[in-house]
Amino acid sequence: MQKKQLKMSELKPGDKAVIIAVSAQGEVAQRLVDMGLIKGTQFKVLRKAPLGDPLEIQLRGFLLALRMKEAECVSVERKEVLNGKTK
Repeated sequence: MQKKQLKMSELKPGDKAVIIAVSAQGEVAQRLVDMGLIKGTQFKVLRKAPLGDPLEIQLRGFLLALRMKEAECVSVERKEVLNGKTK
């Protein structure tokens, strides 16, 4: 079964995922990488602001808020949660 690739902006609070790729260019791409958004990084979506922007995620032991425009540049794969364990 092939897993579906999504944009980070499509995830909901409570979702866990892993970063597949960052499609931004130039300074935006460098800033995302500097913040730790690199291929293979696992994270959890904590919450979205009432109007949807920004998105707060937890990764590598810290919290990060991203604009939805930036989150759209990050391709992810949702991790399945079975019986309280992440698969």
